[in-house]
Amino acid sequence: MNFTLQHKDPFTKARAGRIETDHGVIETPIFMPVGTAATVKGVHRSALENEVNADIILGNTYHLYLRPGLDVMQAAGGIHGFSQWNRPVLTDSGGYQVYSLSGTRKLKEEGATFKSHIDGSKHIFTPENVMDIQRVLGADIIMAFDECTPYPCEKDYAKNSMHMTHRWLDRCMKRYHETEPLYGHHQELFPIVQGSVYPDLRQQSAEYVCKHEAGGYAIGGLSVGEPHEDMYSMTELVCNILPYDKPRYLMGVGTPENILESIAMGVDMFDCVMPTRNGRNGMMFTREGQVNIRNKKWEKEFTPIDSLITPEYTFAYVRHLFAAGEMLGPMIASLHNLKFYLWLVREARKQIMNNEFHIWKASILKTINRKL
Repeated sequence: MNFTLQHKDPFTKARAGRIETDHGVIETPIFMPVGTAATVKGVHRSALENEVNADIILGNTYHLYLRPGLDVMQAAGGIHGFSQWNRPVLTDSGGYQVYSLSGTRKLKEEGATFKSHIDGSKHIFTPENVMDIQRVLGADIIMAFDECTPYPCEKDYAKNSMHMTHRWLDRCMKRYHETEPLYGHHQELFPIVQGSVYPDLRQQSAEYVCKHEAGGYAIGGLSVGEPHEDMYSMTELVCNILPYDKPRYLMGVGTPENILESIAMGVDMFDCVMPTRNGRNGMMFTREGQVNIRNKKWEKEFTPIDSLITPEYTFAYVRHLFAAGEMLGPMIASLHNLKFYLWLVREARKQIMNNEFHIWKASILKTINRKL
């Protein structure tokens, strides 16, 4: 994998770059639609390719390990062969899902034991077998196994968790270098910075992961309930430490405003379930503001939801689909939101290249945050 830093905004720390993988090029800053179970929920692959024009999507190790299972994934030729998605893929290691199973999982030095949410069967994730699983899945970018600390958490807990994540990273790196890709394309391993909202821990973690030569670095453990101010301060601190010439991935973030503010701090890659999850529930993002399409006020609004992003559907029609319980309504809203998110990061990239990102960001935030 190769990353080229193409331009830096002179007034902020925003960057425009280019990631080259064996499955294609990713232009940054980029938003990655979340395809947890080898599918972006409610969105056809052809729409992802042709309408969203996603450079890369995200899959999840925990979910694909449990279903359909590694035997099916390997027989299909990995996630690309299984889903017939021929562009880049990133797989999360499953650390966040194990974190979310706090009632049924146990953490120890060896790894994390947990019960399947499908049938209750017991499993263990270790740094070693998570690397092996991601070899089978075959994503272009794979993530180190870590513990995502909850918010709030005591500093001692965050500190002990961070050190365990570092020891797990050492083991991930060892296993990664002992094994080879299974399907003839390169896989790049990203370490993850932890440390909760404690600046000294975040600094220590960022410095530790930088000791490992990697194609890119991730910032984890944020967007888990902490105030936005804490998220931004931790992100800025870490970006100031991570290598300047490698992509930076802020995991699980977030709202359009979160993304723009983080781009200004030097983040290159994002993912979040918000576009599709909100879309399924009738919440739509537009350049003029946020829309609850279920509201009666849209019943006779026959103008396009967004004349640039989704000109072919009116407010009234999509509201009708939701009111009638038609599955097309959530599908249209999900697709629209993904198109909006990709428009947002691509417009940010264009403004960075033109040295006008700081002006554009201030202007666009005044409109996209409005409740319509």
